[in-house]
Amino acid sequence: MAAEVGGDSGAPKKGKKQGKARKPKKRPRIDMTPMVDLGFLLLTFFVLTTTMSTPNTMPVVVPPKIEKKEDVEIPKIAEGKVITLLVGRGKVYYYTGVENPELRVTDFSPKTGVRKVLIDRRAEVEGRYGKDEMIVIIKMMEEAQYKDFVDILDEMSIIQQKKYALVDITPEEKELVEEYKKSTNLS
Repeated sequence: MAAEVGGDSGAPKKGKKQGKARKPKKRPRIDMTPMVDLGFLLLTFFVLTTTMSTPNTMPVVVPPKIEKKEDVEIPKIAEGKVITLLVGRGKVYYYTGVENPELRVTDFSPKTGVRKVLIDRRAEVEGRYGKDEMIVIIKMMEEAQYKDFVDILDEMSIIQQKKYALVDITPEEKELVEEYKKSTNLS
């Protein structure tokens, strides 16, 4: 069965004058079957030839696995070069140094959040030790979500921080955060 548009049966219309016999005008018939075939052909062509969007990934450099711990010498790093970020759900707790760390809290807001903290800290480290000497240690807390992880890596990319490490949080740091929450009534 063909799909048609237009066309006439050719019979004279009722109510017309019966004068001269004219040959009835036929409207042209358009067979739409090839048009449907062409539409499906084009649809198939474009579906098969388009490239699907590729997911954007952020490269993370992972050091090689160490077989023997005796073979590795741990580099000594000045305490003043390091800032530790404890990333929670929407919050970032941070401290500098190891001895008696003073814990502070911020968030991911662009102007006053972790980005400003890192830029200010970088300026201090560059003034004391030189360019590209700051090291950021990132520790994810159990309450953190995947979005928080992506946000902190985005911040490292935005400020072009070259030296940072992802490390497991220690029980002492968990206690430090809990004490901070209790002392400031944060939940």
